[in-house]
Parts: sequence; C-alpha cells; structure tokens
Amino acid sequence: MASTTNSPSTLLTLPNFSIQTSTFLPKTSRRSIFKKKKPFNFNSKRVVSCKASNGKQNDADTSFLNRFDRRDILLGLGGSLYGATSLVRDPFALADPIQPDLSSCGESTVDTSKACMNVPCCPPKLKDSKIIDFEPPLGCKIRYRPAAHLVDRDYLYKFESAMERMKALPVDDPRNFMQQANIHCAYCNGAYSQVGFPDQKLEVHYSWLFFPFHRMYLYFFERILGKLIGDPDFAMPFWNWDSPCGMTMPQIYLDPYSPLYDENRNLEHQPDVVVNLNDGKSVVKQTKKKDDFDELTKREQIKRNLYVMYQQMVRSSKTASCFHGAVYRAGCWSETDIGCTPEPRGGTIENGAHLAVHKFVGAKNPPYNEDMGNFYSAGRDPLFYAHHGNVDRMWNIWKTLPGKKRRDFDEKDWLNSSFLFYDENANMVRVKVRDCLDSKTLGYDYQSVDIPWLRSKPTPRRRRPGVGQGQDQGQDVAARRKSKNRRGFPIVLDKVAVRIEIPRLKKPKNKDDEEVLVLQNIQLDRNDSVQFDVSINDDEDDDNPCKPEESEFVGSFTNIPHGDCHSESMLSTNLYLPLSEALEDLEIQREDSIVVTLVPKEGEVTIGNIKIDYVC
Repeated sequence: MASTTNSPSTLLTLPNFSIQTSTFLPKTSRRSIFKKKKPFNFNSKRVVSCKASNGKQNDADTSFLNRFDRRDILLGLGGSLYGATSLVRDPFALADPIQPDLSSCGESTVDTSKACMNVPCCPPKLKDSKIIDFEPPLGCKIRYRPAAHLVDRDYLYKFESAMERMKALPVDDPRNFMQQANIHCAYCNGAYSQVGFPDQKLEVHYSWLFFPFHRMYLYFFERILGKLIGDPDFAMPFWNWDSPCGMTMPQIYLDPYSPLYDENRNLEHQPDVVVNLNDGKSVVKQTKKKDDFDELTKREQIKRNLYVMYQQMVRSSKTASCFHGAVYRAGCWSETDIGCTPEPRGGTIENGAHLAVHKFVGAKNPPYNEDMGNFYSAGRDPLFYAHHGNVDRMWNIWKTLPGKKRRDFDEKDWLNSSFLFYDENANMVRVKVRDCLDSKTLGYDYQSVDIPWLRSKPTPRRRRPGVGQGQDQGQDVAARRKSKNRRGFPIVLDKVAVRIEIPRLKKPKNKDDEEVLVLQNIQLDRNDSVQFDVSINDDEDDDNPCKPEESEFVGSFTNIPHGDCHSESMLSTNLYLPLSEALEDLEIQREDSIVVTLVPKEGEVTIGNIKIDYVC
C-alpha cells in the first residue's frame, strides 16, 4: 500500500530490522540511587479502590474532564502532532492520569552498564495529521484469535501474507513492521515524557498500565494486518504457553524462510524444548541427575508449569493490585511529597510467566539478549505478538475466576491514562484505558481451549508430625523455628539461601482482606538478570528448595535487563506475595509468625525489609 505520509522519515531500515542509527555514548558516572530526581512515580501511598467494573466507564467528575479537555487542546487535537508545548501542572488538578507527550519524544536509550546506546524509536513526523480519539467499533462480529499450534495451512498462508506486506511497507509508513516494533521501544525505554511533567519519563511496564497498553498495541497491530490483506475479520494467533500442547515455540514461527521468523532467538530452545514458566531457563530433555533439582524432563516441566500458572493466576492474584501491579500516576508536587515514592511493581503474570517467556525466547548474546530478551527490541520478533496475545488472554480469564475482588480498578487516574497508536489507515489515535476493559467491546476474543492449570492446586510437600492436630501443631512449629537463620536487614541475596522469621499481624476487621508477604526495597541493577524464589515454613534439613507444585512455595521475583540512560542504574522495588491460601493449605492460620526462605537462582539483590500486611 502507498504511504499516507507527507514527509519522509530520516530512519533507515536494514535487513532483520537491526538498529540503524544507534550510537554509543560513554557514561561518565553512575547516578546514586539516593538522588532525588526520579524517572517515574508510582504513587503507592494513596488509597486504591477495588470496586471496578468490567464495562466502559464514563463517570469522571466535571472538574477533571475540564482539565483533561484543556490538555487535549494544548496537545493539538486541532493542530499538528508535534505542535504541542510542555504543559504546566494545573494546581487545581484532581487527578493525574499518565499521558505521553508527543512533542517531547526523543531517542530511546539502552543502558549497557558501560555506555548508552541511542535507539530511534519515535513515530515518523507527519504533516497535517490530527490525533483522533478512539471509539470502539460498533455492531461488528467477534473475531476469535486462534491458538498458534492449532492453525491450519490456509490460515498460515493468510497470516504470512499479511506480515510480509507489513514488512514491505515504506520505511516512513507508521504501519511498517519496524515502525510498529518501535512503538514498544518508545514506551519502554524512555522516549516519551509525561504530559505536564517534562522531567518524568513514561514507562508502561511494572505498573497498572501493563495490560491496557499491550492490549491496544496488539489491537492496532492486528487491524493493520487485516487491512493489508483486505480482511477486517482477521485475528492474530496467540501462543498458548499455559497449556501442555503449546509450551514449546510454535512451529509456524520457526521456518527461516517465513516472515514470521526472527534470527535473534535462543537456538537452544528450539524446536521442541518446553518453556520454563517460572524462570525461562531451558531444561534437560532426556538425561538428568537424580539429585539435581534444576534439571527436568519434558513431562516434569510441563507439570511444573501448570502449578506455576495456578500460583500466578489463582493463589496470588485475588485483587486488582496483585494482578495488575502498582498504581502509577503522573508527576509530583515536590520531591518530598509522600505520594511520589516510586514503586515500580508488576502484577503476578507480568513478573512471572510474561518475563519467563521473554527470557526463554531471547538470544543468548549479553548484555542485550535481543530480540525478545530486551524490551527495546522485543517488538522486532513476530513471536512477541503471539506471546502478548496469551498475556492479554490471561486478563480475560482472570476476571472469570471466583472471587469478588477480581475486578479491574475504578480509579480515574487509571481509566483516563492514555496512549497513542497508529491505526490501519495511518491515523494517530489516542486511546484511554477505559476504552479497552473488555476485549469483546473491541471486537475480539480467544479460541476456547482447555485450561488445565485450574486443576493444578499445589499440595504441602510433606505432612509433618503434629501439623493439623491441635496443640501438637504449635510445638512442632516452635521446634523448627529454633534452627532457622535469624538475620537482620538489609539482606544481601546472592548464592546462599536465607531464612528469617517474620511476625504476623492481628487479623483485620475485614475478614476478606488478603494477607500478603511484602519484600520491601528490593535493590538491583536494572541491567542484570535476576531470579529468586520465596517459600514459607519450609524444612531447613531438606536440601531441595520448594517447587511450584508445593504449597510452601509462594512466588518468585524476576528481572530482565531493561535499563535506559534516563533512569537510575539501580532499581528499587517491592514484591507482594499473597499468603491466605498457602496458610490454609499448610494449616498454620493461627501461628503468630512464619519462616520465610529466599532461594537465589540468578543475579544478586539486596532486600531492605520483609513484613506481613493486609491489602484490599
């Protein structure tokens, strides 16, 4: 198709969509983690309402809408895309939804620990183009995204034709494959500032923006593919990695002569190696040492993955804040405002299976691990879109699971946060979170497949004498506590497991509140691959750490390299792990403390504190 642009972009395209104009700038010094200026602000101190609705919501108060409309006008709803100036914060503003400032878009950066790599990821500058507010399609039939391992030959031909045409579009066409890949780069590696806060970079990961942004990113990508082959009902496949039949890289993406192929993948994980949904590491398929916990057969890994999915989707995601992640609002009044404490924290799936699959697919070429192994380059792999299709499917499934708190936020700062995308007609469209709460409203759903992990509830690794038998239970727990490692904070976790006893709080007035283990002030280098597992009341004399199929296992912390040169080199974050179901399974609800075990798997972190709290 011919480009609708009026001015060519200065970007160039090389084979395999490699970076063309990247430059390396030496980093003369590292910024301290105690420096006041923050890259973005996660307001975790404010009260978060969990009374969400799954439908479109339009109940914003008049004063907020007036301010938001004024910003829209300043952004250039009636003018050119790049005509906006930096906005000044309205002192009477009642809310702070995140918005990208298109006028300030600059090169994304990738922090290599030794130098800054500049990456041109901004959208092409088009003359006389307007920003259109998104309106969900009306009266369209639902198109169903198929599981990638189940598609037939005719579907594959259509999909490959669409992808080939997208890659063949002119380089300055915003619908070109590389330009679409750049969208993820721009929103993830510091290209955009926030509207009204030019010193605050926008980041869509590790917060409540994760699911909405990626849903709409895939939505427009899919619409472009359909437009290119003249099929408005075309639906992209999803990688069904949560089901045994789909736990290997889909075969349709492995043909080197197909437009679905990407050479920057881990060849050791092709073609039939089962993904590890806990940490993304490969497994031994046939031979293994009987005493080696980490080496698994294919069948064992599949079974373990099902327990991991149950852990992340059922046990640990009973509230919106646990599933979606930390609250993320725009800007701050001042550096001393308590509401500006940064807390980049993803939800259970984002921190879990999502990152594990990224690590599993990305090539083994540190420090970048392109393409899927690093956020700036992830969109260059066609498999990325199938992967995030299944991530998006998890959002749909989560809201169907039992539990009255499995509802989206109804916070206006969330509902009115917005993103900018190009549609199938090369128009720039502004989408608000409130527009995409229901995939069916957008005209799509997912092929119905079995969900075996719903039947994979963990069980205690062993019944200890006295547990569950009234008064003997307390004596047994007390005896085990004597041998636990009592350590002060901060804890440096590198190669040796750490055990520490944590007191529990009194039961809150609201019996439905979820008891949560909180690991506070976790500090690590953004550019390091990090993984550690967490369990409770595990036996010290057992040399094998807890596994996801055991009730004592309560979760993991994972990080893949995602630093940009605008951010501090050190990341400080928290980890929230719900405990209620584990406490019931272990029959220790009445105990006044628990023993927490931290098992390092990769990298090094420092943990400032561990406590137990209750969240809505």
